[in-house]
Amino acid sequence: MNSFEPAKQTVKCDPCHGKYMACCLLYCGHVVPKEVNAATAISKTKHTVPFVDWCPTGFKVGINYQPPTVVSGGDLAKVQRAVCTVSNTTAIAEAWAHLDRKFGLMYAKRAFVHWYVGEGMEGGECSEAHKDMAVLERDYEEVGVDSVEGEGEEEY
Repeated sequence: MNSFEPAKQTVKCDPCHGKYMACCLLYCGHVVPKEVNAATAISKTKHTVPFVDWCPTGFKVGINYQPPTVVSGGDLAKVQRAVCTVSNTTAIAEAWAHLDRKFGLMYAKRAFVHWYVGEGMEGGECSEAHKDMAVLERDYEEVGVDSVEGEGEEEY
């Protein structure tokens, strides 16, 4: 499935570095449901798209038989079918960490804080947002570590 390659992601992170917690595949155009189900089944059995152990089913599939719309004068070519993948993966922790570092550097210099304060935001809300971002990053990292540690363990 091409939509799982790192180059196809809208956020700069490598999904190979994490596990999926949820995944929605939205197809449109000339799509055969039997082929979609077969491709999904292959991904599940071969574990080409790894899921956390507490979410074994993982995929939600939607099919719209209308072909993708093309905007006249746009950059996109007309195609018969397309797929959009919306997913939640622990690999996003990479992006959260990068964003947290950049925010920390800017906030340490108080860069742009005056703009937000001028719009009515309180100065303490920036530090609170920085803490919340760090918590979010740790949460995703913990889920990723928990799912890796749980591999190979058997329940009796």
